Amino acid sequence: MVHVTPLLLARYYGGHVSIRLALGGCTNRPFYRIVAAFSKRARDGKHLEQLGTYDPMPNIYNERLVSLNFERLRYWIGNGAIPTKPVAKLIGLSGFFPLHPMTVTDAERLRKKRELEALRSSQEENAEGHQQEESVQ
Repeated sequence: MVHVTPLLLARYYGGHVSIRLALGGCTNRPFYRIVAAFSKRARDGKHLEQLGTYDPMPNIYNERLVSLNFERLRYWIGNGAIPTKPVAKLIGLSGFFPLHPMTVTDAERLRKKRELEALRSSQEENAEGHQQEESVQ
């Protein structure tokens, strides 16, 4: 049986199906649903199917929780759904996709930033140590 409705809706709305995050939760406590929805719909509006959840707030073990339904994710990607960048990062970190390039870039930037901070703090400590030695003499 051929379903013509998705083809007609895609032509009518002029968009495509995207896999994206739909915001839930409340103020200062975000919670996201990973959904398949038409790209022209509102972010938190009507969606075709919920594919998983994402809790960005760290729990007591400093973990951010993600749950994904890989079977349905495979189905929607096979039918031409396009994941957004945040969802592509989450899927890449879960091992379903290759890592999103920005994930690697962000990690490298963060590593360099921490190395520079450590170098600056060690230089400041050395400078303070030399000043204290000179004042003692």
